[in-house]
Amino acid sequence: METERSAPPGSRRPLESGRFGLLDGEPERRRRGGRRRHGRPDVYAALDLGTNNCRLLVARPAREGFRVVDAFSRIVRLGEGVRANGLLSEAAILRTIEALKVCAGKMERRGVRRARHVATEACRQAGNCDEFLARVEAETGIALEIIDSEEEARLAFTGCAPLLDLSRPHGVMFDIGGGSTEVIWVACDGDGAARIVESESLPCGVTDLSERYGGRDIARETYETMVAEVMDRLGAIDRRHAIAARAAEGAVQMVGTSGTVTTLAGIHMDLPRYNRALIDGCRLTFDEAVGAAERLLAMSYETRCNHPCIGPDRADMVIAGTAIFDAIRRLWPVGDLRVADRGLREGILLGLMAGRGA
Repeated sequence: METERSAPPGSRRPLESGRFGLLDGEPERRRRGGRRRHGRPDVYAALDLGTNNCRLLVARPAREGFRVVDAFSRIVRLGEGVRANGLLSEAAILRTIEALKVCAGKMERRGVRRARHVATEACRQAGNCDEFLARVEAETGIALEIIDSEEEARLAFTGCAPLLDLSRPHGVMFDIGGGSTEVIWVACDGDGAARIVESESLPCGVTDLSERYGGRDIARETYETMVAEVMDRLGAIDRRHAIAARAAEGAVQMVGTSGTVTTLAGIHMDLPRYNRALIDGCRLTFDEAVGAAERLLAMSYETRCNHPCIGPDRADMVIAGTAIFDAIRRLWPVGDLRVADRGLREGILLGLMAGRGA
């Protein structure tokens, strides 16, 4: 939910209606143009609660975009078992609320003035989501907004659009999530702008696939079955826009945002530890991506746990994500991929700041 705050940093005073919201009737003139009276830009926050991760980004407007002043990311596995049971488990809820308390504390300390907190596929699916939202608001003061798949795709597109080459007429953008994968077909118009032609949410993500096919020891046959399932799901949007044919003509570019593609880039670079500055915006050829994927598939579960670009929290899901990417790569042979360590949170921040004239 998009909200405004005016409590001083560090204040623990209960928030009006139990949420981060306008407290003391602060005059609009103090916030006009995204600045406070002393001239320093306001602080904005974007919170993305996904099926696997809870992520927060806190930033101030800057001359070209924004400057990050704080961030948080924790794997909470909120959607664990939701596809099978239809409900958020108590263990997952407790993990998530603890992470959201950390986010709430950071927003208080940073004096966040305007924020949007969104939840995606796990909350869209869960039958007990209303109860979960009420608990989150009561225990953390955060009012979550469940967004639909179209809004999720739009925000991811906004966050990643600066990585598009506007001289190329078409683009495929994808975001591999825990509960779903968003695929966006993009047109780059002659006036130097990009727009979404269509987005499609595939009901398969790393949590879903790893729960159905396994995540620790995966045979090559099982891996290929995952790839085939995702390729089949991609068929409808491919046929509607003749994406494969356009890709074969060299008219399509590709941008991917997810832990999967950033991991493959890190493996390809042999990074001793993950480094966002080296990963975000890098270009990975499909040959390089295949090489990294083969190295990943050859790793044992224990090796993946100890890898500096994977770790134990993601070791049982990264193979499923690689299968999703492999399906996209095989169906649409673009040749290379622009890797994005950005997406939905950045899209939220840019929208909030633009809305305030920042």
